[in-house]
Amino acid sequence: MTINEAGRMGHGADRAPEIIESGGTAKLNLTFAATDYDHVRDLMNGAVRADGVVLTPFVLPVEEAFFRFIKNREFDISEMSFGKFIGFASQGNSPFIGIPVFPSRVFRHSAFYVRADRGIAAPKDLEGKSIGIPEWAQTAGIYARGFLAESAGVDLTKIKWVQAGVDAAGREEKVEFKLPPGMQYQQRRDSSISAMLLSGEIDAALSARPPAAFSKGGKVVRLYPDYRTDEMAYHAATGIFPIMHIIAMRRAVFERHPWVAMSLLKAFDEAKARSLERIGDLTASRIPLPWAATLAEEAAESFGADPFPYGLESNRRTLDAFCRFAHDQGVTAKKLTPDDLFPKEVRASVRV
Repeated sequence: MTINEAGRMGHGADRAPEIIESGGTAKLNLTFAATDYDHVRDLMNGAVRADGVVLTPFVLPVEEAFFRFIKNREFDISEMSFGKFIGFASQGNSPFIGIPVFPSRVFRHSAFYVRADRGIAAPKDLEGKSIGIPEWAQTAGIYARGFLAESAGVDLTKIKWVQAGVDAAGREEKVEFKLPPGMQYQQRRDSSISAMLLSGEIDAALSARPPAAFSKGGKVVRLYPDYRTDEMAYHAATGIFPIMHIIAMRRAVFERHPWVAMSLLKAFDEAKARSLERIGDLTASRIPLPWAATLAEEAAESFGADPFPYGLESNRRTLDAFCRFAHDQGVTAKKLTPDDLFPKEVRASVRV
């Protein structure tokens, strides 16, 4: 069964969104699921409103939002794994439409964990070793393997990839993929990455979530202990700022109301602008971190005034890289371009 066929089994795939009357004006009532981000919060709580839309928000852990949206399509709009989204998109007639809003972006040098006794001091040392992964199509893993192949010169076929749950046995892949020729891949549903790291069955792990086996100075350590410095160097060299999650809409909603996509994009932008203004406020601690405003200033020096840009053109380099990584690793059935990921209604905006 293809992932598109699995998606069509969702209970709410073809339901029509409700039109409600508000002050004599008809508006579209849509459900929206995402985790709790400061840069999305004003849209969730109604301080920012999308034109023509009333949103019913669901604030959920990301894993729950992904599962309920992909499997059952319980929401009209949802945060979604970029890796899962591009897998659907490559098969054609995806049940999901992408909006170029990227609520989570994380560099992934921090995602490499190695046994301290295996002589792994640099990426090339991973060749000939075994690496545990939660899922082949996990977005963090796609970016990290892309870094290994393109920037670190690592031959991915010389690594034994072992798929398992991070800290619990039984995790399974959620999308179909076709591994490139020569890739070594094994599923281990009877164990976890943490257990295999501690027993020595695997040499390293590649995971967005730190495995329980990791501890500073212990048997399992980070390959990049000073990962921020290495990630900044990677960004300076490539211009890539990894996008982990995107905002997606049920195709059935978009086809009935294509104007909603741009209304949402504008509203997400406004909510983010309000968040950046709060974080940059030196007069009060708007978020519970020391020097938050100073950190915001430092980020602006490297990433520009808006360190989390939405839209297609300002993210084309990162999107191009992800499309390339996903295809090279067999996550997508065909090579896509950034323009293939989003409808024309949100690929450009009016200029006066």
